[in-house]
Amino acid sequence: MDYREEFQFNYNSYKESLLSGRYITLKNIQPILDRLTSDFIVSEIGYSVLGKPIHSIRFGYGPKKIFMWSQMHGNESTTTKAVFDVINYLQKKPEIRNHILSTFTICVIPLLNPDGAEAYTRHNSNEVDLNRDAQQLSQPESKVLRAEFNEFKPHFCFNLHDQRTIFSAGNHKKSATVSFLTPAEDKERKVTANRKRSMEVISAMNKMLQEHIPNQVGRYDDGFNLNCVGDTFQSEGVPTILFESGHFPSDYEREETRRLIAFSILEAIMYIGETEVTGEKHHDYFKIPENEKLFYDVILRGFPVKSKEGIERKDVAIFFKESLNNGKIEFKPTVEHVEDELKFFGHKELSVNDLDVEAIEVHELNTSYLTEFLKKI
Repeated sequence: MDYREEFQFNYNSYKESLLSGRYITLKNIQPILDRLTSDFIVSEIGYSVLGKPIHSIRFGYGPKKIFMWSQMHGNESTTTKAVFDVINYLQKKPEIRNHILSTFTICVIPLLNPDGAEAYTRHNSNEVDLNRDAQQLSQPESKVLRAEFNEFKPHFCFNLHDQRTIFSAGNHKKSATVSFLTPAEDKERKVTANRKRSMEVISAMNKMLQEHIPNQVGRYDDGFNLNCVGDTFQSEGVPTILFESGHFPSDYEREETRRLIAFSILEAIMYIGETEVTGEKHHDYFKIPENEKLFYDVILRGFPVKSKEGIERKDVAIFFKESLNNGKIEFKPTVEHVEDELKFFGHKELSVNDLDVEAIEVHELNTSYLTEFLKKI
């Protein structure tokens, strides 16, 4: 059994038990940082707007350098969980750890936006999107990331994020459970040498993932925006890969996606370690379907709605809005569209035509009504 099979087969023994669900904060990761073995050097590299420490984890002494950061957006925590799962694996498997340490020097910022993580918001405490601050560097968190990048001088960057449940992997009823992107480095979105190298690594990850989630890997839009961190780092000559953790059926806590992201991070590291990544094998990247926005969380088909003309059967599209309540994330159903026939997919679709459901007016389809209705069915 090779390392890929072993990690995948025994994943639950490496999964970090202190991290679960969507709400991951500095308080959650601090005990893990404190117990890391001496091979993993933890440093405070700066502070957030509210004075919370931002940490890096460095390990290895090899020539190939990988830089990765997670929770730039505070409410995107799946990759943080996955990073610590991979670190657990390396701590428990000395032969793999020693190979990694001698091949790579790796720098990880596991939680770049601790204020946003605490408030469960995309932005930092100044309500700035750190992923639109790569040029201005107006925020302390942005300056920390940039300083670490400048000092570390990586050969590859992994930009770790979550994406919404709306995305499909192409134009069919398959959610984009994992998505990738090699960001553009110019307005023309040229396929440059650096992008080809990123594409080659993404192709290797996609090949592995197709064994686990066939047709559920998407390719993110590569529209150029130099204010984005990935576009900036790519434009400065460092092959950069965007990881997007998406929706797996019924997995709103993103625990299954976490597993797949952990597999992907390890696959990328090992591929770079085993291969002279020239970009020559980049073509399969373009076989990954582009993400499309074709999903809602729930679609009620044929729901009876009161109107001036009487009772009409409509399709009701519902999106789950995430909110923080007493330290827990709640998923509150909100109506997005009410139409005769929605040409979209639902992660859950329910036919109401044959159910004994009382007709109501559209404005009555509020959060409290939908919450109770979905509980009943």
